Amino acid sequence: MSKLEAEVNKISRTEFFVKTLATGFALATLPSCSTLITTDTSGIIASEIKVSVKDGTIPAYHAYPQNGMNLPIVLVVQEIFGVHEHIKDICRRFAKLGYYAIAPELYARQGDVSIMTDFKEILGKVVSKVPDQQVMSDLDASLAHAVSTKLVDANKLGITGFCWGGRITWLYAAHNPQVKAAGAWYGRLTADKSPLQPMHPIDIAAKLKKTPVLGLYAGKDMGIPLEQVDKMKEALSKAGSPSEIIVYPDVEHGFNADYRPMYNEKAAKDAWGKLLAWFQKNGVA
Repeated sequence: MSKLEAEVNKISRTEFFVKTLATGFALATLPSCSTLITTDTSGIIASEIKVSVKDGTIPAYHAYPQNGMNLPIVLVVQEIFGVHEHIKDICRRFAKLGYYAIAPELYARQGDVSIMTDFKEILGKVVSKVPDQQVMSDLDASLAHAVSTKLVDANKLGITGFCWGGRITWLYAAHNPQVKAAGAWYGRLTADKSPLQPMHPIDIAAKLKKTPVLGLYAGKDMGIPLEQVDKMKEALSKAGSPSEIIVYPDVEHGFNADYRPMYNEKAAKDAWGKLLAWFQKNGVA
């Protein structure tokens, strides 16, 4: 057994820390009510659920249109703050458009970030301890749950993620050949590696020869320099990938997060429209 497998097994034997999803927003990022978008549940089913994974269950949120059948699937990958109200609202937005959307709590074994007020604590105590291998497996399980509902068309699979989830979106697009299209919102493209996070998007660009990923990035992102974005574009081009990256020059990281000060309505609406068109173009609709 490898060192990584031993570490993952150790985590798996630990009783899950998070049993239910956060209510409202994470304490580390309280909402700005002036720009907050709240999507109602008229015409859709939306609720917290349990997803069976290899070592138990994890909480998740799903949303889909009432009386829907043969629905396209969208895996929604959380921000660094977990599956809080904004991520739930993203699921409801997809449901209103005719999708089955599911957002699993991918930190369930490591801790509850919703009660943490310090960003560094979130990174050090939870995020850094989440193995990519575990995340890929939990997303596979979430897809299996969607298929088990018999409401979906498994051939119409998309994934989108934000911030921490943007990086995961790139990785999952390379992991699962069933993915027809992906949308990665301002996810890190490279960083220091560790046994639990052994690769980053720029390392798997060559595997994206058939899976189209739309990258949505911010020109004023202090954590993702444009030099890195350019290197990712070059790697994708060299691989012959159908993926594309769009940079919004005058916005900051998190520009789609309508509950935070960096929200940019114009860029967010444009990027959302481009993501929906990307899904439709590539068979996720």
